Amino acid sequence: MQLRNSNLQRLSDDTFDVLIVGGGINGASAAAALAGKGVKVALIDRGDFASATSQQSSNLVWGGIKYMESHDFALVRKLCRSRNHLIESFPSSVQEIRFLTTIGKGFRFHPRTLWAGTWLYWLMGNGFTRIPRFLKPRDIRHEESIINTDEALGGFEYSDAYLHDNDARFVFSFIRNALDAGACAANYVESVGARREDGLWHCRVRDVTDQSSFEVRARVVINAAGPWVDRHNQLTGQSTDHHHAFSKGIHLIVPRLTEQRRVLAFFADDGRLFFVIPMGPRTCIGTTDTREERPEVGITDGDINFVLDNINKRLRLDTPLTRDDIISTRCGVRPLAVRSDQNGGRDFLQMSRKHAVDINAKDAHISIFGGKLTDCLNVGEEVVEEVRQLGIEIPDPEARWYGEPGAERHQAFIERAGQIGLDERTPTTSSEPLSVRLWRRYGEEAFSMLERINEDPRQAELLIEGTEYLRCELEHARSREMVTRLEDFLRRRSKISLVISEAEIQQSPGLREACEILFGDEAQRRLEEYFAPAPDHLIRQGITDNEHPRIETGDQTDDSDSLSLSSPQT
Repeated sequence: MQLRNSNLQRLSDDTFDVLIVGGGINGASAAAALAGKGVKVALIDRGDFASATSQQSSNLVWGGIKYMESHDFALVRKLCRSRNHLIESFPSSVQEIRFLTTIGKGFRFHPRTLWAGTWLYWLMGNGFTRIPRFLKPRDIRHEESIINTDEALGGFEYSDAYLHDNDARFVFSFIRNALDAGACAANYVESVGARREDGLWHCRVRDVTDQSSFEVRARVVINAAGPWVDRHNQLTGQSTDHHHAFSKGIHLIVPRLTEQRRVLAFFADDGRLFFVIPMGPRTCIGTTDTREERPEVGITDGDINFVLDNINKRLRLDTPLTRDDIISTRCGVRPLAVRSDQNGGRDFLQMSRKHAVDINAKDAHISIFGGKLTDCLNVGEEVVEEVRQLGIEIPDPEARWYGEPGAERHQAFIERAGQIGLDERTPTTSSEPLSVRLWRRYGEEAFSMLERINEDPRQAELLIEGTEYLRCELEHARSREMVTRLEDFLRRRSKISLVISEAEIQQSPGLREACEILFGDEAQRRLEEYFAPAPDHLIRQGITDNEHPRIETGDQTDDSDSLSLSSPQT
């Protein structure tokens, strides 16, 4: 907690060039870009970093092939280029993956028509990925025997990308980069209103952990509160050209369904697209696309039935999937940017995830609407330019603020890992060598882990059964990743609670020691907090049910109805 406490003191004492409200992908990339270029930045989030939409994505980095049907080719071209840039910049974390889409009889397009579209998609992405393929039903059966091809006309395979770890971990990497560049950031700090006075914003904030209040001063405020951007703008008296419409999406995490490392894509009975996505030892299936009026959403019986019914029709399983197979769930809203003179209702399912940035130059206020993981680097650069236009000096405008360390540093890490025999220490249950995993997750910071493992072999031991997290990683999380609650680690710095059931986590003999490493004297309190029954009002709303796996909702805060800052979006 030392890192968070010191940053809280800085928030109160300093005056910043920019205060960012919201620590999802938009806020995180903006903070990393600004801090990396020398701007004095602060960032706060009402919950944990990436604790709303940014932890509920499909873990996909894609060029938006579905937007080709609505002829939004400029957006597709932009997103394809962004996807390519992310693959190049984060080769360990963002990796190309094949998508196999099966088309059934009666669909509005023949599979060969869609296959032709994938070639256009490939060309719009500069031929960066592997070329598309057309597959006849027998080819699909041969390559993915799990797919039910009884009603299939054919299919096609093309490439996009995915996040090897998880979305929230990727978002936190931008927060960590911002901190390393001198930014001040704190989770569980809620914005409750602001006024502009003598060229400065005076923002009233509340520490959610102890209810204390103080003021943060900044020349510019950026509202990156994701689904709650409109609400926070009410607090600061901002009128904008855009607002948000909301689309709910859910995913179910189940045991691994296929050994093939592909994303299987299908069109549901009502025409909505949904996926079967690899997730380490598990499979992630979803998603829905349901219009919602509010950002606070929960998973319903209808949502679960929709996904299970559609997936069981399209896969040949020895036993159909049921609720008993669900290990965990994800549920959140996609915030869709809509012009304020539109209602967002027309062609709702075709609405894109493109972002919009609204500027109030008079008040030095910026609002970010929409957005997605694929577009994060563009958001960061765009925000830097808008901040410059508002009169903030950019000391190092050409600085590179994103990406993994270069090939020379990677090679140096691999050589040092070989010298200490790191990969020989890889637990037998691990899915990949330790050198690969530690470099992907920590980059430069992995060097210090090598030395700790070399000095004390116990640092390479697994603590929580069934996971791939070592003792040294927990110590690193304690000192460098601002883990404030147990859920921060189990759900966002890692994906443990996504791939292991709550009962298994609770019974793990190493959980207590893990908590002691993370929280010291507060270990017991944090354990009890994590496993406490859900509040009665959430159970009544159907958001969670203790008889089923832990439900992830789009709002992780204590006061979902208040007009205040909340976590942002992908």
